Amino acid sequence: MSTQAELVLDSRNATGESPVWQVAEQALYWVDIPARQLCRWQAATGEVTNWAAPEMLACIAQGQRPGTWVAGLETGIFELQIQPGGELRSQLLAGVNHAQPGMRFNDGRCDRQGRFWAGTMVMNMGLASSAGALYRYAQPNGLQKMLDGFITPNGLGFSPDGRTLYLSDSHPSVQMIWAFDYDTVTGTPSNRRVFVDMNAFPGRPDGAAVDEDGCYWICGNDAGLVHRFTPDGKLDRSLAVPVKKPAMCAFGGAGLDTLFVTSIRPDGVDLSDQPLAGGVFALRPGVRGLPEAACLH
Repeated sequence: MSTQAELVLDSRNATGESPVWQVAEQALYWVDIPARQLCRWQAATGEVTNWAAPEMLACIAQGQRPGTWVAGLETGIFELQIQPGGELRSQLLAGVNHAQPGMRFNDGRCDRQGRFWAGTMVMNMGLASSAGALYRYAQPNGLQKMLDGFITPNGLGFSPDGRTLYLSDSHPSVQMIWAFDYDTVTGTPSNRRVFVDMNAFPGRPDGAAVDEDGCYWICGNDAGLVHRFTPDGKLDRSLAVPVKKPAMCAFGGAGLDTLFVTSIRPDGVDLSDQPLAGGVFALRPGVRGLPEAACLH
């Protein structure tokens, strides 16, 4: 076990988010939100490929067919299909009626049953607008608003048995992580309760992953840390990365025992103390993750 962060790629992403390990390809996919890019790093060769999306691309989940992804963009949920010629074809699956202008999707992933969940936010975080909401996309009902009143919904995750849903609000004025009971048959969360008050720990709660032991890993944005909380909300450990703004983590690698971490490269600030900001990193924390479910759209 090595808890020392290793640089996978000096990608210099403005906002590197939504890492997903594709088991069949043994490749890591992620997005750079403002750059409107879908990115891929192939473990065997180190080859990196970027594809241009039509809008800001915030979160992805594997589609049912090879080479397809379900994604939350600015105006709705899209299917993205990688073409043989290297292009990215996009098809709108469900448009969203945002509560106000200047919004987009943010963090998202599938539950264990293949329903796609994603939150929305006002892009100008300085407004601290609670117009953000959490949506569920699944057939036959399409896109449905399930929860609202969030500023920056983040940290989506599901317990190994799928019966607990985790959600955070990473805005500096909130910094909370909640747990919900989750009905795996109906796809409905209930019994919202505080899981972790991140105001008591370093960093804002950004993107998350759940390991096979049911522990919840959350990026401590602004603190350069990735925290592991046990299922009862106790801090188990904190691992450092060499950047201030880790954004989201995901388990991958041949044994699903590598924790990949994407990060943010803030614009207009001195980066001399974090020249690798925006890079992708790997930690080997001695635990394994779970494969991500494909979206059954």
